[in-house]
Amino acid sequence: MIINKTQVRFLLKSSIIIGLLLFSFQLNLLAEEEVHNTEAETHHEDEGFNPGTMIVEHIIDAHEWHIMNIGHTHVSVPLPVILFHDGHLVVFMSSKFEHGHAEYKGYKLELEGENKGKIVHVESGELPLDISITKNVFAMLFSMLLICIIFISIGKSYSKRKGMAPKGLQSLLEPLIIFIRDDVAKASIGEKKYEKYLPFLLTLFFFIFFNNLLGLVPIFPGGANLTGNIAVTGVLAIFTFVITTFSGNKNYWVHIVNTPGVPWWLKIPIPLMPIVELMGVFTKPFVLMVRLFANITAGHIIVLGFMSLIFIFGNISPGIGYGVSVVSIAFAVFMGLLEILVAFIQAYVFTLLSALYFGMATEEHH
Repeated sequence: MIINKTQVRFLLKSSIIIGLLLFSFQLNLLAEEEVHNTEAETHHEDEGFNPGTMIVEHIIDAHEWHIMNIGHTHVSVPLPVILFHDGHLVVFMSSKFEHGHAEYKGYKLELEGENKGKIVHVESGELPLDISITKNVFAMLFSMLLICIIFISIGKSYSKRKGMAPKGLQSLLEPLIIFIRDDVAKASIGEKKYEKYLPFLLTLFFFIFFNNLLGLVPIFPGGANLTGNIAVTGVLAIFTFVITTFSGNKNYWVHIVNTPGVPWWLKIPIPLMPIVELMGVFTKPFVLMVRLFANITAGHIIVLGFMSLIFIFGNISPGIGYGVSVVSIAFAVFMGLLEILVAFIQAYVFTLLSALYFGMATEEHH
């Protein structure tokens, strides 16, 4: 696929415009929230803008999808609350909690303390089994539906346009599909065995990539920090671990238990190398999990941190706030554009390392 200079300039301009629009939306929502928090804090206690609280509330999961504040009115999308407690299944909408200011059916949403953000039984103080459709769960279901719609459409295009030039979504995503097939799956696993793992690798790549991009969109249904949730990245890493473990051939396990070329005194009487190799089997998926979680979460924190500087210095002096806003906006826009690149890089790295693990597990003895 050849891209000329005109197309490169168009892509750069489009990326900058999209980044500025996304940032303006995000800054507007943050300003509304800062005003609302300031009013609430003035009513309760004399405290300034708390950037730590604001950032944490943006990156953690929630039982409702907050959109904006209009005055004292919260505009949000309520999500289903599903609790199992004392042998009973309780189902209702999160709007019954009135953003944590009301109780419903003996349960309340904690707004502070060690159980902040969790649903607690009022009388006993116990935490029920919470299987609710939270913000991250809804975002995951939405991205799965979006991926299914896009790739079913592409699959139909391939069947209808055999031997013809790609068109529409097919032409947009075909370079990525071929890239994962040729430069990731084939190169890491080998031409003889890559096809068995290709569906998983493609699903893994596009699931992470789409959710990384959706996490950068500050308006509904975007803005959920799904790939910055360690539970989600942990499950993806477990899939890689299970497939690697069950795909391992005799040569793979021999290299772990009795590594060739290693001096005998590192294996007998204390099996030092086998212990190290066995630990590596578990640390590899752990590193996968932490890398994706840390990079995506850190990107969101940095952008929100730059925007928080505007309100922190604005509380000191409006003039200083205006001056700092120029620098903060410039850095935040730069970071926003960088996060678009990181969205692709992190999806690529997770997929590439998974493919390398599959390749090592299925490598034949030479």
